[in-house]
Amino acid sequence: MCAGAASGQIIFTPEPPAPRDFPIMAWGTAPTEPEQLRLMKEAGLNIAGFVPVSAIERVRQAGLACFVGDKRVNGYDWEKLPPEEKIRANLQELAREIGDNPAVLGFYLRDEPHASLMPGLGKVAQILREVMPDKWPYVNLFPSRVTTDRVGVPTYEAYVKLLIDTIKQPYISYDNYSLVGGEMLDSFYENLEIIRRLAIEAKLPFWNCILANAHFNYMEPSDATFNIQVYATLAYGGRGIQYFTYYSPAIGNYRLGAIDQFGDRTPTWDYLRRINKQLHALAPTMLRLRSKGVYHYPEAPPQGRPLAESRLVERVEMVQRYVRPPIAARFLVGEFEDAQGRPYLMLVNKDLQHSFRFTIHLKLPGRRLIHISPYSGKEEPFGREMDWLAPGAGTLFRLE
Repeated sequence: MCAGAASGQIIFTPEPPAPRDFPIMAWGTAPTEPEQLRLMKEAGLNIAGFVPVSAIERVRQAGLACFVGDKRVNGYDWEKLPPEEKIRANLQELAREIGDNPAVLGFYLRDEPHASLMPGLGKVAQILREVMPDKWPYVNLFPSRVTTDRVGVPTYEAYVKLLIDTIKQPYISYDNYSLVGGEMLDSFYENLEIIRRLAIEAKLPFWNCILANAHFNYMEPSDATFNIQVYATLAYGGRGIQYFTYYSPAIGNYRLGAIDQFGDRTPTWDYLRRINKQLHALAPTMLRLRSKGVYHYPEAPPQGRPLAESRLVERVEMVQRYVRPPIAARFLVGEFEDAQGRPYLMLVNKDLQHSFRFTIHLKLPGRRLIHISPYSGKEEPFGREMDWLAPGAGTLFRLE
């Protein structure tokens, strides 16, 4: 877990979670070069992305998992499928080629489908479950801010339920990119509100595909942009993070993916690795917790709830030093329970520019905060200089 450096500084090396437990995935076509796959593993990813059958063994050798992209599983007109016998034969052929290679989690079917495509996707997913019961279909949903004509049903909730009820994959995957002008737009939190609620109802985990490059007028990546996207997802009970994209697409103004268009690392690679190592440290604890509520201060986003409704937190004081006039704090609190009913909470700084010192006042008398380190993943006494949050960052506590 950790080792002492020559200077006496403790260096933490938390183990990555298993990809089926907590996916940390590079969204998009994965590389086939062993050196690039090695860098993906070194960056803290556990899923390389979408690969052809020919690259599966190289992915396994790199210590990663993947979703297979192949025309025999995703190359159909989803509104006019071929006979079932043809689809089944294609998948059986794929099953023989893949064998028992443990690197294969499942198969990429479609990204951001219109509702009219869901029945066809559901049919192929059903045959896939019959032919390869241990393999997952992969379908990723639009964000909630898109218009109803793009999703094809009257509400976003109905769209998400189509994935749950028709495709029946064992998780909900969606994307949302809302980093604009130095701020996280409320649409990011609104989407989390909807997905969290529907995931709890369906008893499914959810994966968030977040922004990991700059394009259009989205912000350039930083520690703060990764912090807010990952920690807010964790605070809402998310159980998977996907990055759009690890590679910088060679079109438009796409830039500052972890790997650029020349195959070289950018500063984003280090941001990605840092946040992933924090995920490695926190995942064992987060996987044992059930989300019980999420609360915002000073204002809740659409469909969100104010801090006044929190079961655990009376108030949070967040102050800055050396700034005149003081910057007003904005934060969210995610609340959890473990299997023994013990309460946990995560405090997230929603400000992407400023660090804050905080004091949490609890509603439960006599309770104290036990800190879960984002570096070791271990419980530790809360004190010293732990009461500061970097821009966008979060911190996890157990209440004792």
